[in-house]
Amino acid sequence: MDSYQTLNDVFVNLFRDIMDIEQKAVASGEFPDITSNDMHVIEAIGTGSPKNMSTIARELSVTVGTLTIAMNGLVKKGYVTRERGRSDRRVVYISLSEKGRKAYAHHARFHQEMIDGIRSALTPEEMDALVKALEKLTSWFGSFQPNGSNPPQQSGGA
Repeated sequence: MDSYQTLNDVFVNLFRDIMDIEQKAVASGEFPDITSNDMHVIEAIGTGSPKNMSTIARELSVTVGTLTIAMNGLVKKGYVTRERGRSDRRVVYISLSEKGRKAYAHHARFHQEMIDGIRSALTPEEMDALVKALEKLTSWFGSFQPNGSNPPQQSGGA
């Protein structure tokens, strides 16, 4: 198998496997009604100060309209609360309910277990190489332009 086919298979399968594993881990036990998408919204809201819808939408790279649909479901399920701004009643602030905070912690534990498992399977040298390669991939994907005007490819190893 050539490197193109190998990379394509690895990326497709890795993405699918991570999404499947995450969905099974998220929608377990006390959170059977939550989806991976819901969990990503909960993660973007976070456990800090309440955030407005625009801030959360920007973090998730979605429109406020798209986020509103997801938020309606999370409010209905009891994971999120909405509160109007005191100084500007047009602004809606979002925060996690107690149930939302528990789901957030549950998801954080899943990520911790996943990273711990990966780290234990690799030598320190492999871990360093993986981190460097993933940093380069993250940079490339961050600058990817679907219209074909992508940045020039870098040569050299990971």
